Amino acid sequence: MKIGIVGLPNVGKSTLFNAITKAGAESANYPFCTIEPNVGIVTVPDKRIDVLSKMYETLKTTYATIEFVDIAGLVKGASKGEGLGNKFLSHIRETDAIAHIVRCFEDEQIVHVNGKIDPISDIETINLELIFSDIETVTKRIERVQKQAKSGDKKSITELEILKNLLAHLESGKSARTFDMSDEDKDLLKDVYLLTSKPVIYVANVSENQIENMDNDKYVNLVKEYAKKENASVISLCAKLEEDLSELDDEDKQALMEGYNIKESGLDKLIKASYSLLGLISYLTAGKQEVRAWTIKNGTKAPQAAGKIHSDFERGFIKAEVVSYDDLIKYGTMQKVKENGLVRLEGKDYVVKDGDIILFRFNV
Repeated sequence: MKIGIVGLPNVGKSTLFNAITKAGAESANYPFCTIEPNVGIVTVPDKRIDVLSKMYETLKTTYATIEFVDIAGLVKGASKGEGLGNKFLSHIRETDAIAHIVRCFEDEQIVHVNGKIDPISDIETINLELIFSDIETVTKRIERVQKQAKSGDKKSITELEILKNLLAHLESGKSARTFDMSDEDKDLLKDVYLLTSKPVIYVANVSENQIENMDNDKYVNLVKEYAKKENASVISLCAKLEEDLSELDDEDKQALMEGYNIKESGLDKLIKASYSLLGLISYLTAGKQEVRAWTIKNGTKAPQAAGKIHSDFERGFIKAEVVSYDDLIKYGTMQKVKENGLVRLEGKDYVVKDGDIILFRFNV
């Protein structure tokens, strides 16, 4: 899963990304075109993995991960190449979702590019640049499809009608996320790669003085109201605090969070929101050699889930031996779970659930 971090300059984007890379397992360069934005690879906190690792005294523990791509600050005119905007828009195209950082704090020491704090104006500046880019993409697609539609190709005629309606929607200043399409329509346009069709999380960045009331802050509430129009999620955090937390050990981190009366870090909130946004769950494999979380789309069937481990597992799938994590914790050992008849053999139509502990049987 790859999340692109976007925002205007001086909104706290780099500060948050620094916190992510310090908290993550590694930091690497992500090569693309002539510009190389940083990638922060972050492990997904999962207490189930911690518990199973102790239970099995495992030799290796592997958590699920998320990649956060630090995309340079977009500015007005990015869709026309301002600030090397076209390159940065290309980086957004490579991500699964967008974390849009919005400045919700006042600080005379940190210059705002527009001279004043206005979260909605900031959001609309970014969104309009993405919409302008999509208008250009859709216009080019229409020109191509029109030629095919003139020959009487029914698929092209249908696609052309959808594209024209979509173009009018974009030109009215609305994102592709809010354009009503059937699954068949979406399938027709799946290779158009629209920036504004990507799911988005708005991240309201507050100051340390706002932390205690950040969920009801006046600026944060403006962002929440705006997000409702797109059915987008909003989380609030203090990027500066996240950077401080990332430099502490677990004990000091917990003490600092308690000092601010917060129960979970903003980074953990962002990870959970990202999973929910993309409809992702984790199933688990457990044994002496390794305990591991595997990320899949909610609704994935057993053979396809097996394919996440290795293509041979999917190709030669026979059965999935499934145990609920809660059942294993309740009875303490796999043997006792079996004695109570709670180990299930599931076939090709089984839809994997979050927290399933699975042993796949296959033959190639």
